[in-house]
Amino acid sequence: MTLLRKTVGQIVREQAELYPDQEAYVYPEHGIRRTYKEFDKETDKLAKAFIAMGIEKGENIAIWSDNKREWLLSQYATGKMGAVLVTVNTNYQATELEYLLKQSDATTLILDESFKGTSYIDIIRTVCPELVTSERGSISSVKLPHFKRIILMTEREEQGMYKWSEFMAQADKVTDEQFEGQFQSLDPDDVINIQYTSGTTGFPKGVMLTHYNVVNNGKQIGDYMKLTEQDRVCIPVPFFHCFGCVLGTLAAVTHGSAMILLEQFDPLRVLQAVQDEKCTALHGVPTMFIAELNHPDFKNYDTSTLRTGIMAGSVCPIEVMKRVIEDMGASEITICYGQTEASPVITQTKTDDPIGKRVSTVGKPHPNVEVKIIDPVTGEELPVGVPGELCTRGYNIMKGYYNNAEATREAIDAEGWLHTGDIAVMDADGYIDITGRIKDMVIRGGENIYPKEVEEFLYTHPDIADVQVVGVPDAKYGEELMAWVILKEGLNLDEESVRAFCKGRISHHKIPKYIEFIKEYPMTASGKIQKFKLREMSVEKSYQ
Repeated sequence: MTLLRKTVGQIVREQAELYPDQEAYVYPEHGIRRTYKEFDKETDKLAKAFIAMGIEKGENIAIWSDNKREWLLSQYATGKMGAVLVTVNTNYQATELEYLLKQSDATTLILDESFKGTSYIDIIRTVCPELVTSERGSISSVKLPHFKRIILMTEREEQGMYKWSEFMAQADKVTDEQFEGQFQSLDPDDVINIQYTSGTTGFPKGVMLTHYNVVNNGKQIGDYMKLTEQDRVCIPVPFFHCFGCVLGTLAAVTHGSAMILLEQFDPLRVLQAVQDEKCTALHGVPTMFIAELNHPDFKNYDTSTLRTGIMAGSVCPIEVMKRVIEDMGASEITICYGQTEASPVITQTKTDDPIGKRVSTVGKPHPNVEVKIIDPVTGEELPVGVPGELCTRGYNIMKGYYNNAEATREAIDAEGWLHTGDIAVMDADGYIDITGRIKDMVIRGGENIYPKEVEEFLYTHPDIADVQVVGVPDAKYGEELMAWVILKEGLNLDEESVRAFCKGRISHHKIPKYIEFIKEYPMTASGKIQKFKLREMSVEKSYQ
């Protein structure tokens, strides 16, 4: 594939010319529908409003909400006028928000009023107490020296904040010529996004991604799904994460497909949207698909229009993949593997890959992306069939971590290889299987155990809906396994039954010593299971 030298804004403009009357996005919950022509005009107007506010090319703007329409429009409007969109995790509280605003040098915060009972307005007042006496657009904060303005996504009157309509009214101050000049001045190599890593370890780092990174990654993702302007992609994954704004919206927009958008994930709303909007593609992390498939009302919804979609974000269980294909009808579902630092997709299965490869691997590297598997200690490249650390390089590698040259050097070596920290193995056909994080690998009595292998086996138990396996310290063997099991609705199981299921079917040293039953896992807002928290809980339990 020839790589595109285009900005995010140019992509929207082109699709509006190619497919002016095709639906660009739909919010089923609100009855909102817009064509590509309307989407192009909306984002032009919003881009003008940003310019009128005095926001310059390269300036960092943070955005904090669930999948609101204003979020979507801001992503593409900044792509037309050159501000850098800094995505804020919806679960953040005061300390985390303050860290992000300070570390990113954000001048502006666009936010919703609240999220799941948490008042974002109260939190920003805590972080920036000067708001009480500040005029709109001229905030002066001791802790946040770069911070100037707050734009509210609603019409609520708040001291020091612009209402959305007041912000949008600014657009009239900018001429078409002025806007066009700025639009044309953008370069595909400009940074357009700062995505903060999940922070499953240490402080989150701001990953700088360019137009060139995300436009091409989105294009290739959609190519692998065989998306066209006839497709309708259901996107219930969060925009603040690359899954939402690259695998979701950009994969759709680069192909002129319709985006069917949900503000927050809810299994029934997803199934309703798929049925009513005749979606051909559905995205989700494994826990989302599990929630949809295991919902008591699943059989009452018609998902027969589904053809493809993406399961990604964490390791995809084989049994869940099979059910998505067989029970949901998404016969061409794909699996993606990647990292935010790689824009994010590195490998993906194709719709026509052999079924065995599609359910048991994460596919092959994308075009123009190199992959090698190395010994994490020696750095030597490993042969086929030997697990090691996956490294990658190509057009998709980030510009670096914002204001963190040391962390950038640790992640990307002198030859341009990004070291992922993931353990992978490549088969003779070039397909890759991710067996875990380097830090997740359990060493029991000198034996390397990859939790994913044990999880995949336990998924075959008919009563188990989900399972996560972690290592805990052990005086005799160094480490032992602990399994955290979620049972299917209304079913009961005890530890001994699980162990009996394992005996004679997997090696003795892979049978978990500790088994706990749990209703839900600690999660990041993007739907990733926080294994480090499960490890902490496991250590407490195993010593009781």
